[in-house]
Amino acid sequence: MTKQEPADAASATSELAALIEADSRGAEITSAAPEDTVERASEDENAPISWGIVAPIVVLVAAVVGWGLLGTDSFAAFANASFNWVIENVGWAFVLFGTIFVGFVLVIAFSNFGTIRLGSADEQPEFSTVSWIAMMFAAGMGIGLMFYGASEPLSMYRDGVPGRSTHEVGTSMAQTMFHWTLHPWAVYAVIGLAIAYSTFRLGRKQLLSSAFVPLIGQKRADGVLGKLIDGLAIFATIFGTACSLGLGALQISSGLQASGFVDSPSTKLTVGIVAVLTLAFLLSAMSGVGKGIQWLSNFNMVIAALLAIFVFVVGPTVNILNMLPTAVGSYIDQFFLMASRTAESADGEAGEFLSGWTIFYWAWWISWSPFVGMFLARISRGRTIREFCLGVMLVPSILSTIWFSIFGGFAIKLEQEGNSIYGSGAAEEQLFNLLHTLPGGFFMGMFAVVLLGTFFITSADSASTVMASMAQSGKADAKPWLAAVFGLGTAAVGLTLLITGGSDALNALQSVTIVAATPFLVILVALMFAIVKDVSNDTIYLDKKEQERFARQLAVERRRHREQRELDNRKRQVKRIIAPGRK
Repeated sequence: MTKQEPADAASATSELAALIEADSRGAEITSAAPEDTVERASEDENAPISWGIVAPIVVLVAAVVGWGLLGTDSFAAFANASFNWVIENVGWAFVLFGTIFVGFVLVIAFSNFGTIRLGSADEQPEFSTVSWIAMMFAAGMGIGLMFYGASEPLSMYRDGVPGRSTHEVGTSMAQTMFHWTLHPWAVYAVIGLAIAYSTFRLGRKQLLSSAFVPLIGQKRADGVLGKLIDGLAIFATIFGTACSLGLGALQISSGLQASGFVDSPSTKLTVGIVAVLTLAFLLSAMSGVGKGIQWLSNFNMVIAALLAIFVFVVGPTVNILNMLPTAVGSYIDQFFLMASRTAESADGEAGEFLSGWTIFYWAWWISWSPFVGMFLARISRGRTIREFCLGVMLVPSILSTIWFSIFGGFAIKLEQEGNSIYGSGAAEEQLFNLLHTLPGGFFMGMFAVVLLGTFFITSADSASTVMASMAQSGKADAKPWLAAVFGLGTAAVGLTLLITGGSDALNALQSVTIVAATPFLVILVALMFAIVKDVSNDTIYLDKKEQERFARQLAVERRRHREQRELDNRKRQVKRIIAPGRK
């Protein structure tokens, strides 16, 4: 102990000596209770239905559907006015926090929090890595990749992006990757991490409100404020999923037309498609996560892989291979330019582009984040925080990059050769236009229709089961009829937006999604602070900090002891030299 240290401070050496002495005497060193004894509220078979959430949401959704069908003009006017207000006043927040979420997830992954396991200290993952990837990929953005896989890179190539000229291949792919890789999955990771840690590590209810306990306390989380948070999560999920189902229905109709099964898609056809697929996903949802969703997700991955391999092999293979490094390099090079683009960019002309693309995507991902995040949490039990964050961020991003390089790269190549698939400009047509340029394209087009249907089922399946869980106090396996209620409500909202949007159904889907997701952005921002506060009190993290403190202190004491020993040796040498002279 040095003079600078307090007299009563225990040194690392004395702590170590005490432990060794206790061990030599056979004394028992008290330890905490095993973590496996934690009771998880999500497994409570008697979890009650939160009627304070269910009833208002059912009434609100019914009101929206009724307004949309009975007062089409006023509903459309309100949606447009709300959309314009959000874009003008809150667009900057979507742009800013979209990138902050990416940085936050990476920091958490590589920090000391990364070793914490989402479950007991020795718990192993519930699902294999392959099934884990398949489920999170299919639930996260399956329909979107089918809808925009060929059309978005082609649109960016033809029309350009703010501040850049048209026909820039690298810029087209970079902007597409910006919309579909790190940013959306960072949003999902924030929600998923918060719920997985709160549920499987701490044993709280599997609710978004439970993740806010470190900020608002248990009493408020169980009260009105908690119900408001969970209600907003369900509300955002309904509209985000409705947008995806609408896109899927539009593209399936287009695929049937391209294959010659119908002359021109009608509203009745769209209603019929949604009705059939709604029945299918309700049956799947009632079978549970471990069965229906897992099987369908694995099936989706196989079908999607076969479709991508077909286009890669039969299409311009070398061109697609060249597109991969071009896309990745351009994305890295232009990342901060794209991340900082606001309505004031490009001499104030970037606003329209952002509202139609970037802000719509950010709002879409945010509206999907409650159910995708909770779904990711449910399938990620037993994985470490680092494994969860990096897996959720990087694996789907890599797969998305490959997908867009294949379909988007081929679409751009056809455009350069004068064989454009752009057609009338409708995004839902362009995948089938692309497939029909290849040998056997008719059959692959039907293959794509089947894949769209299974993606539709998987997305709606995941969403309805998660919303049911949120409505039943976070119970992992909620009552099937609750999933049916929310599934039917989501399908009804999707149909309403398609019908009221008329010929401009895509814009109607986008506009309402942005408006519905805006309140949830605030919750996502606050959730980052809740996560940090929660994991900062984790025993694994605190033990690691204590180990590092003890190691540093022990190293300092060893160094001082070595220096003191060397000083004593020098003193003894000096005394031996001086002593003979004194005699």
